[in-house]
Amino acid sequence: MPVVDVVNLSGKKVGQVELADSVFGAKVNPHLVHEASRWYLAGERAGTHKTKVRSDVSGSGKKLWRQKGTGRARMGSIRSSIWRKGGTVHGPQPRDYSYALPKKMVLGALRSALSAKLAASKLTVVDSWALETHKTGAFRETLDKLDSKKKTLLVALGENRNLVLASRNMAGVTLVAPNVLQAYDLLRHDRLICSKDAATRLSQSLDPDRVEPVAPVVLESIAPAPAASKAAAAKPAAKKEAKSAAKPAAKKAAKPAGKKKGKE
Repeated sequence: MPVVDVVNLSGKKVGQVELADSVFGAKVNPHLVHEASRWYLAGERAGTHKTKVRSDVSGSGKKLWRQKGTGRARMGSIRSSIWRKGGTVHGPQPRDYSYALPKKMVLGALRSALSAKLAASKLTVVDSWALETHKTGAFRETLDKLDSKKKTLLVALGENRNLVLASRNMAGVTLVAPNVLQAYDLLRHDRLICSKDAATRLSQSLDPDRVEPVAPVVLESIAPAPAASKAAAAKPAAKKEAKSAAKPAAKKAAKPAGKKKGKE
């Protein structure tokens, strides 16, 4: 496994970190990196281009002259594409340029790009991005101590307000998180500087041989309802019998006493 020195923000060595050999020591595949870069750039295209067809340009739809007898070519509309200020034929229209690329190819390209940076000695690992201020000038001095004079890609894990404010206005400096790192980002920057936590996260997440622990499934059992006692079961039965006995008596009392029909 490759072992990389860990330095502080002053450029002094403070330790070492062991990285995954399958991530930072993999065989570089230039074709795979090229395909991943094309896929990323295609997804970044806006695709908002549009030319006007003959139905979009201004102009009357009236036929310019009669079909025959004038000696001129037949013409139906001034908005025809062969006329000046007419519509454009087969011009670009709004479309989506993105396409699907297998996830294994994207991750393999990222491993190749990271391995190429380490092989070219263009990878620097810092212990942390503990900046004292958010000023750009102070951060520029920090990058100079880390031997970063060209385009630099910064990788940080978690939120760091001072790092965001100090680096966002610097030309040639880009800050990304480990989970959104792309192979194209590594190609267009000369040096890669990442924190120790970010390097460890990349080693763990991009390792194809890692075994993810399976969490046990916990099933909550529903306890059975308690059995009703004899006294509680006898009370509803007694109430039901009392109600059924009271209904006929109430009906008899409510019926008025009338005279009998027939002769007296």
